[in-house]
Parts: sequence; C-alpha cells; structure tokens
Amino acid sequence: MSNVLVIAPHADDETLGCGGTLLRHASEGSDTSWLIMTDPDESLGYSNDFIKRRENEIKNVASMYNFKSVHRGNFATTTLDTIPMNDIVASISAVVSETEPEIIYMPNRGDAHTDHTYVYDAMASCTKSFRYPFIKKVMVYETISETDFSIKDGVGFFKPNIWVDISEHLHKKIEIMAIYEGELKSHPFPRSKKNIEAFATYRGSTSGFEYAEAFMLIKELI
Repeated sequence: MSNVLVIAPHADDETLGCGGTLLRHASEGSDTSWLIMTDPDESLGYSNDFIKRRENEIKNVASMYNFKSVHRGNFATTTLDTIPMNDIVASISAVVSETEPEIIYMPNRGDAHTDHTYVYDAMASCTKSFRYPFIKKVMVYETISETDFSIKDGVGFFKPNIWVDISEHLHKKIEIMAIYEGELKSHPFPRSKKNIEAFATYRGSTSGFEYAEAFMLIKELI
C-alpha cells in the first residue's frame, strides 16, 4: 500500500497516461490523489455549458477511480507558459506537502502541449528529497496525442523503462475515458477506444503482458 499522486496538466491526461495503473494501485489498497493543473476558461473561448459539463465529468471520473482527494491548480488551460514558474511550483508543492505521496506520476517534458512541459519543469522543485523525504518514486507517463505527436527532437524524449500490467483494468480505463464527452472520437483519431486499446496492446507486446502502460522512471529511493 502506498500514497499515490497523479499530476495532470488537464483533466483526462491522468486517464490517458496512467489510468490502468491508477486502477491497479486502488485495487491493491493504495490511496490515490489527483491534481488537475488547468481548467477551461470562458476567456479562452470555452462556453459556460462546456465548463459546467467538464466539472461534472471530473466528479464522475474521481468517483470511478475512488480518489482519496482531488486538487486543482486553478490555472487556465494553455496558459502555463505565461505564468511565473514560482506560482506553478507553489501550487504543486502545496498539494505534494498535503498528500505526502510515496509515488508520483507526471507528464513527459517533451510532449507537444506546452502545459505538459511547464508542469514537468515545475516538478523538479517539488521532488527534492530534503524537502519531500516521503517521495520514493517519480515516474513520467506518456499521453496519446501529446507524447507521440511531439517534434521536440532530443528534448524530453520518452524512453520507457517500466511497464505495468493493466490487463485487468484496461476496459475500465476506457470506460472512464468515455466520460470525457468530446475527448473520444472514432479511429483514426488518436484518442479513440480502438487506439487506446491498440496502444495498450503494443506496450503489452513489448513486456509480455496482454495490456500494459509504460513509464519512464525519473527517480527512485530504495
């Protein structure tokens, strides 16, 4: 049993990146928490109806994962590159200090979306052992339509070195992803039920599992 924290630049990244692993943690008795860094904002062209619907989706997703706690960064989506890094660090640090996770999952630095890059960079200050001695393992997840679409050659290239068997949890992961109305579309759109299963099949084929999620281990204290 462990305390687990997943940091999502946007609601849905947690499911795309490590939904099956989070479900496995929960099934094994671990406490899992969720930090959503950004939210849609009317100033960016999102309708009030969309914002209300997304809030309901977040509640339903949190219930499906049985998260112990849900936290918000309260930044507007797509704007992290305009926010002082100290503010982003302070937001994450507060949640890390409150939840005291032993395991942290976070996005890949080289992802196509700049919000992912800024969350990753802020995490460098939020995993220091002398400030957060309870953190034992930090892993980066890959996000369909962000990690695979990156053209940031040589910067934050995702090279997995950990594979987690999610064979018993993939179908629930897809069920949870379907809660996000508008985020799933038909193949060949990358965020489709078919492609999520195909990607888990591919990661499983490289690790001897039926379905798997892959991660890049950044830090582990043993």
